[in-house]
This record gives sequence, structure tokens and C-alpha cells, in this order.
Amino acid sequence: MDCYNRYAVYLKEHYGQKVYKLPVHLPVSCPNRRNNSCGCTYCGEKGAGLEQKSDAFSVEEQLKHNMSYIAKRYKAQKFIAYFQSFTNTYLPLQQFQTDMEQAIQDNIVEIAVSTRPDCIRKEYLEVLQKISQKYHVEITIELGLQTANYHSLLKINRGHTLAEYIEAALLIKQYPFHLCTHVILNLPYDNQTDVIESAKLVSVMKNDFVKLHSLYIEKGTKMAEEYDNHLFQICSVEEYKERVKLFLEYLSPEIWIQRLLGRAPEEDTLFANWGQSWWKIRDEIEQEMKLENRWQGKKFHYLGGKGVKEFF
Repeated sequence: MDCYNRYAVYLKEHYGQKVYKLPVHLPVSCPNRRNNSCGCTYCGEKGAGLEQKSDAFSVEEQLKHNMSYIAKRYKAQKFIAYFQSFTNTYLPLQQFQTDMEQAIQDNIVEIAVSTRPDCIRKEYLEVLQKISQKYHVEITIELGLQTANYHSLLKINRGHTLAEYIEAALLIKQYPFHLCTHVILNLPYDNQTDVIESAKLVSVMKNDFVKLHSLYIEKGTKMAEEYDNHLFQICSVEEYKERVKLFLEYLSPEIWIQRLLGRAPEEDTLFANWGQSWWKIRDEIEQEMKLENRWQGKKFHYLGGKGVKEFF
């Protein structure tokens, strides 16, 4: 029995077969990079799209190319168009609508849009709702929160606080969309208390999915400069594994986990996953949770007016 809710299991149960994500790269940036700002200190020139196809190709061309390759290799039949890199709602509304509609192709069952909490507006969600209703595709909005520690948000120059995340999550949940939140569990300014609070926050905001990331240091970033100058330390791999286990224990058992840690090409980074393969660390986390009798939601008992539960 799994000790946490695997996203792959959800997809197979929900769609009746294995579903593959197809990354799409739009020529967008981020409001946090305006006025010569470096943006988030960990974010490089490629955003999160280190391994995806160039935005010189249209949305339709990218999807058709990737779909053809994945379909042949894995005999796949259903796909998610995943707008991954940077802030995919940081566009004029009409351009956003055009790009989203280009994702409507045969065998695309879902559109996933990665964005920032301060780039969620009702007008953009209305566009997605109309597309969803017209073409019968599901919608997932992915919000980069990274941490519930608002002091850390300032230190990484995130450009928003918890207020914007809460507002965005509340607004998204007014629509028939899925909500996914990204969290970096080993920011050098966070401790285990922050990890627990992040798990509580995404649970309270009724997320459907969570994507966990292990911090990697991309070359050419502000954080890479700080790393080279020994201005912070990254926790050990053992500490990271413990943080994942803690996060899962405090997380709602209703949430599905898209990943336990991130990955990045070695040639683009100064540090990534302690020089180990991501799947090795993932497997160790799963094995240790079983041995230690830990599971997702084990400590999920802090909601529902816990102070008066004794009277019911």
C-alpha cells in the first residue's frame, strides 16, 4: 500500500488510462522581472523550462511534435497540455485566450497552466472556463507558492506575500478547476516548522494537487552568486527526506502528490539533488516512510475546530 497519494494513480483512475504531460513554452516572462529586476533569486533565464521545446514554435506545433513522439514511444492516447515555464497568465487577455485555444487538439484531455499568485484575475479564469465548457477539457491551475514563511518569500525576492496566494487560491476554487501548489521544501531560510506550516496552508486552501521541489542552484542566478560566496547552506539529503515525510504527515489525505522533488540538467546547475538521481531519493523516502510507519495525513487533525472536538 502506498504511503502517499500518487498523481499517476489519480490520472489512471480519473481518465481510465495512463496520461502524459506535454510541456508547452510560451514567449512570456514574469512581472517580478520588470524594471531590470532579477526576479526570484533562484530563477534562471529559462524559468522552469530547462528541458522543453523552444517557444519559436507555436503552441500547436509544440504539442503536435511532443504528442507524436510520446505516442509512438509509450503508445499513449491521452495528454495534458502543460504551460510550464515562467508566468503563463502574464499576457494580454486576448493573447492568453488565443494560446489556450491552440492547445485544443485531439487527445488533449486537460490544460494545466503554471502561474504566480499575483497573476490570477477573474477575467483569465473566465476565459479558461469558457474553453473548458466548449471543448470539454479539464483545467488545472498551478500556483508557485514555494513556502508559507513570508520572511523567506522576501529573501528570495518572490515578489508576492501569503496574501496574494490566499486570494488567488480562493478565487480559483470558485471555478470547476483543479488547484495545484508548488512548494520548495529546503529553502535555506526555512526549518521544519515552516515545512509543517506549508503543508497546513495548502491543505486549508483545498488544493487538489501538490508539487514538491528540492532546491537546485541554477547557474547565472542571484542565488548562485550567494551560493558561491557561502552566504547560505543547503540542508543535507537526510534532512530533506525528513522534511518531505513531515510535510506529507501534515498534509490532507485528499490531496494528490505530483512529485516529491525536482530535477534539472547537471550542465545548468551548481547544485542539484546532492549529486544523486531524483528517483533514488524518492525511493528512499518511500521505503523509510513504510519502515517508520508514516503516511500522508497521519497528523492531519488540526482543522475542524480542534479545540472543541471533545464536545462532539
